[in-house]
This record gives sequence, structure tokens and C-alpha cells, in this order.
Amino acid sequence: MEIHGDCDNRFSSVKEAFERNFTEHGDIGASFAATIDGEFVIDMWAGHRDRAKTLPWERDTIVNVFSTTKTMTALSALILLDRGELDVDAPVTNYWPEYGQNGKEGTLVRHFLGHSAGLPGFGEKLTKEQLYSWDTVVEVLARQEPWWQPGTMGAYHAITQGFLVGELVRRISGQSLGTFFKNNVAQPLDADFHIGLDPQHFHRTAEMLGGVAPPQLPDPDQIPDYMKGREQGTPNVMPPETNSSAWRQSEIPAANGHGNARSVVRAQTAVANGGTAFGVDLLSQVTIDRIFEEQCDLLGMGVKHGIGYGIASPASAVFMGIPEEIKLTFWGGAGGSTIMLDHTNRVVLSYVMNQMDMRLLGDTRGRNLTASFYAALSS
Repeated sequence: MEIHGDCDNRFSSVKEAFERNFTEHGDIGASFAATIDGEFVIDMWAGHRDRAKTLPWERDTIVNVFSTTKTMTALSALILLDRGELDVDAPVTNYWPEYGQNGKEGTLVRHFLGHSAGLPGFGEKLTKEQLYSWDTVVEVLARQEPWWQPGTMGAYHAITQGFLVGELVRRISGQSLGTFFKNNVAQPLDADFHIGLDPQHFHRTAEMLGGVAPPQLPDPDQIPDYMKGREQGTPNVMPPETNSSAWRQSEIPAANGHGNARSVVRAQTAVANGGTAFGVDLLSQVTIDRIFEEQCDLLGMGVKHGIGYGIASPASAVFMGIPEEIKLTFWGGAGGSTIMLDHTNRVVLSYVMNQMDMRLLGDTRGRNLTASFYAALSS
């Protein structure tokens, strides 16, 4: 297996683990990158952009990273917080008056960023065309009643969170979330990451490949009470739909960002380095510290969530291949992509791939890479 790119000799074991992902764990095309103190120590890629293995995964190959996108949306909100334009303790209606309907009047901005807003679904069935229309979606969300009293519990807002936070960004900045991210993060940091992909990039975009073990349908007896009688409403957006031009071009800020491991790391490195990376001052440490304000335990996930990012407990850190004493924020996308921000060692690492793995016991590929990285880091 030919591995392309750069890997510091100190992390040769990570390169070996990356190769084993292809030879033993079913990877088709993937990239892995890591920075320490804002400097790249790993930036490698391998494999193919398509299932038939006719198109090589190249340095500039990008792919849909699903919910790893949420950290980009969170970063956009944190920038506005840092500038004093957004207050996470303020009512959402200060920025989006129409949202204050049907019991949502007391929803705070932090409830959006911490998955406790009570709208983990749309409340009504959406078509794909409706999902790809921003104005339609935010009107649907504004008229819903919350599924629980906002702020009293947390459950994963898998698709809705991006629209909720993104509409705040739009109301404040006058720019769509994708445009704001491009102007304030992607371009200044030279991060090849896109929320709303221009067709000019389609030729280098990898095909997203469906999971090797599709998730099982939930047992009706195990459906949480808050979901009973509720309409989740999201149309099927798994492959092959995620390879469509309509999905790629729309802005779904919780799920349809396109990038690679290098661009994910470039965009997020400042968050673990006091707010500055690659010569760009992005955030203050005061704002970064607010990420660690715990908002909830995400129901059914065993994960704590802060302001915009997951917060690792010692147990969850070890599960992800990271020493338990590390101060870690993180997230990941359906099928396997990851972003890890180690605030203790000023490390940022990401794994991005096109072969989804949906096994319920978890994906070993990213975990093996992370564990190998930290074994080398401590040696």
C-alpha cells in the first residue's frame, strides 16, 4: 500500500497503523493529519476516491465529513461570541424573533450549541428539496414546539443543530453559515473546507461509500419517550444521496461539510493553541475556555457536550485512544471521520475517509490511529 504525504519519523507507527486500515480494516480512500503547537507533524493520504478503485485519492481530494462539520459551525459561532456580537446566555429571540413560538420563547443560544434546545428533529416530514432550501427549513423550525423544555435535557440534534446555529450566524452577520465560515476561517487559514460546495470542486471530490454494516432499526420498546409520537422528518441523506450535486451544493451545517484531514486540522488548530494558528488570530483563550461549560450528557450516547464541542470524560478519552488525563474536545462524523483537540499538549488531529463504517460497536480505524499517535507522543 502506497502512503503519500509527510509523516515525522517519530510517528512512523501511525503511518503503519494508517496502512493497516487499508489492508485489514477495509479503508478505500483516507487521509490523516496532526499538528503539535501549530506545526504539522503528519499529513498523509492513500487509496482511492471511488469504490471501483480507478481514481486515486490525491493531495487535494476532499469528501463529505458528515458531523465533523459541526465543529466548523461551532467555530463560526465562537468567533461571533469572541467579537461580542453573540451572547450564549441570551435568548435566541434577541437575534431570531420568529423563533419565539410554541414554548420556545425561553430558548437560549447555549441550548442550540449544547444540543439541549428540544428540537432534535423537524417535527414534520421534509422532502429532500425542502431540506436543501434554507428559508424553508428555518421556517419549519421556528413554528415547532420543543420536544422538551429547552435546557432541561440533551439529545443529539443530528441535522437540525446546523440550521439553528447557522440561522443565528446569518441574522448577526448577514452571511450564510457557509459564506461566513469561508470568509472568517477557511480563507484566512488556507483550510480547504467547504460548507456548500461549488461544482468547480466536484472533480476532486471522493465518492462517499455506504456503511459496511448499516445501523439496525431501533426496537420500538427502546424509543425514548421524547420521540414517541414525534416526526423526526429528515429525508434519507445517506449515500448515494450524499454524492448528489444537490446535497453537495446546499448548506447543511451539521452534516455536509467537505474537506480532508489537513483542512479539518488547519481550521481547528487555533482552538487548541490559545486561539492563534498559522499566523492568524482567531479567538481569545477566554472564549475557548467557554467550550468546556458542560451543557448536557447526550441521551443514549454517553458523551458530555459543551459549547459547540463534545467534552471528553476520562472514560470516553480512553475509548477514543487518548490518555485519560488529556483535556480534550472533539467530535466525529457518521461513518468514521474525526476531529480531536488536545488542549493539554496543543495537539489537533483528524481522520477523514470515504468508506463509511456504521458498526454499532464503533469504528476501529480512527481509534487505532489516535492510539498509535499518543503511544509515539509519550515515548
